[in-house]
Amino acid sequence: MSEQFFETIKTLDEEVLNLQYHNARVARTIGLNINLHDYIFPPSEELLRCKLIYDESGVLSVEYFPYQKREIESFKLVFDDNIDYSKKKLDRSDIDTLFEKRGECDEIIIVKNALITDTSIANIAVLDDGIWFTPKTPLLKGTTRARLLDEGFIKERDIDIDMLKSVQEIALMNAMVDFDIKKNYEIS
Repeated sequence: MSEQFFETIKTLDEEVLNLQYHNARVARTIGLNINLHDYIFPPSEELLRCKLIYDESGVLSVEYFPYQKREIESFKLVFDDNIDYSKKKLDRSDIDTLFEKRGECDEIIIVKNALITDTSIANIAVLDDGIWFTPKTPLLKGTTRARLLDEGFIKERDIDIDMLKSVQEIALMNAMVDFDIKKNYEIS
């Protein structure tokens, strides 16, 4: 069986959001240009999380789920210099194993080679001197991250633990939450 990948795509009011960035990531992942719009037909106007599963042969399935945002106020730093999640694989066992180390915290921040990468479900950004920065080397180049970089809203740079702990605001970015600023949070 070939390796399977997935996209999490936000739909609202029967519109499919940020689709050009999902199409681009699918093309980078499997080398095929697939127009995902041909496969996504939101069944209602409510906010839905569309999960599209594919492999190198094409789209395998499309499912829709009502979306409920997770409240995240505390983060646990977890360290793994060998983790590789450069493609959005359906098998998330490496990420899940790290997530289990969160203890009492709501979420993890993954540190690889002494640099901040991502959380288990989102890219991250930090506000430093009025500029939002996202790690140069995330585990996964997310679609919202790509859009915000293209728009010039965020910039890339290496972010170490000292920088992470010195900023007053961080933000989580993914297809469902867009750019979710966290002002009151804890990192352990």
